[in-house]
Amino acid sequence: MISTNRRILAALAAMCFAVGLAACGEDESDSGGAGSDAPAATEKTIERDDANASKGTITVGSKNFTEQFILGEIYAQTLEAQGFKVQRRLNLGSEQVAYKALRGGEISMYPEYTGTALTSFFDIKTTDVPKDADEAYEQAKKEYAKNKITALERTPFQNTYVIASTKDTAENAGSPKTASALFEKNANLSISGFPECRQRQDCLLGLRSLYGYKGKFVSSDGKFSDLDDDEADLTLAFGTDPKLALTDKYTAYEDDKKLFPPYHITLGVRDDVVEKIGPKAIETLETVQKGMTETAMRELNRRVELDKQPAKEAAAAYLKEEGFVQ
Repeated sequence: MISTNRRILAALAAMCFAVGLAACGEDESDSGGAGSDAPAATEKTIERDDANASKGTITVGSKNFTEQFILGEIYAQTLEAQGFKVQRRLNLGSEQVAYKALRGGEISMYPEYTGTALTSFFDIKTTDVPKDADEAYEQAKKEYAKNKITALERTPFQNTYVIASTKDTAENAGSPKTASALFEKNANLSISGFPECRQRQDCLLGLRSLYGYKGKFVSSDGKFSDLDDDEADLTLAFGTDPKLALTDKYTAYEDDKKLFPPYHITLGVRDDVVEKIGPKAIETLETVQKGMTETAMRELNRRVELDKQPAKEAAAAYLKEEGFVQ
């Protein structure tokens, strides 16, 4: 099935190349690639300027998990393709450590989730995070600006919580696509989640009040193993979890009532670095993000976590398959 997924993604990527980025948009089904054959040179190919090497070393940071490693490599390799000298610090630790490094000038930039930035850096209560993705981004952008950090445009994908099940459970439930449709006729299915979920309005309490969920809650860190071991019918996973790329085994349901806060990526870049690298470099970094749909990120995460491909190779493949490098 993995090879089938790759063929599907390849076809989608080819369609995107044919009609352009604007036609592909942000819809998850219009995958940003992460599985196609390398294309010929296109208008998207990154232009190299050897003069960029004289602008000093750009240090790209990231937090300490798979998706962050991949993103850090994509941004680092994008800058290198433009001729910049790049240093990597892709295992900084938690968001607090990474943000401190950014504010202190130890790193030039690092990718962070808008919901995390608002709640961890800017003291916004989780329940007060805007449900609209653009509003959340704009709020984070304004807060970053107060600290002389430019928040680049948000990515199409987000990595917030998502309700997931096995494919068999989904079929037995009538193959619903949304959480509303799922719980309308299956309100008593059990669901597993992190222990704190039980008392959180943006988790179990919200599922009950917003979706009318009535089932048993299983406190666990197991996620997909809970499904595989029949410990729970549903689980709270993350939207770009690599196992969701295994569409023959698992299904995710759209949070159509927007219970979970938006967690899109914005690349935070120090203002002095923005001035140093120039508008062309910033534009290129934002353009490279356009293929980062949830489907594409699940596939990239799958390659690294499940196939054990180095994050550097996965990032290079993304840039090549999308036509940004040759």
